[in-house]
Amino acid sequence: MLLIAGLGNPGPAYARNRHNIGFAAVDEIARHWRFGPFRARFHAHVAEGAIDTPDGPVRALLIKPQGFYNESGRAVGEALKFFKLTPADLVVFYDEIDLAPGRFRMKTGGGAAGNNGVRSITAQVGPDFRRARLGTGHPGDKALVHGHVLSDFHKADLVWVEPLLAACADALPLLAAGEDERYQAEVMRLAPAEKADPRKVARGE
Repeated sequence: MLLIAGLGNPGPAYARNRHNIGFAAVDEIARHWRFGPFRARFHAHVAEGAIDTPDGPVRALLIKPQGFYNESGRAVGEALKFFKLTPADLVVFYDEIDLAPGRFRMKTGGGAAGNNGVRSITAQVGPDFRRARLGTGHPGDKALVHGHVLSDFHKADLVWVEPLLAACADALPLLAAGEDERYQAEVMRLAPAEKADPRKVARGE
């Protein structure tokens, strides 16, 4: 079984925030793969379904923690423990400000790099889970990061946000098969992102 978590803040006020792109990825996966409806469980919204792979279907649970972003570990840890899964069975989708907008990278283990949601999950399950990092760009000044991640995507951002989310769902059989490097490559093939101009990122363009 695969546990796929998306990070974000609950409620409509945060729905379009950069910080909520992890929720958006999980929602797109649920839609694309026709998972069951989201239900309240583990202090989260969860949906069950399966991902078709060449070796057969892989059962999966999608989870969107309903505490705030920096409390994500509580829900993820409870679900992992309930299903007797290991960190290797956990994939977390979240926003990564140190990647240019539209870039995508997979990583297993490592530090939190200032991401409080990742830090919260690490405190509950250890660092050795799989991370699906969705680039949202850096505002150019550390003092501006908080406002940046809690601001909404602009309409112009949808030209890369929507293809990126769709690619994450389309390529999912590779992730379910444990082929993280191939999954990363396929996502970027399906949704190629131009290298961002640091000056434009700094100006919020």
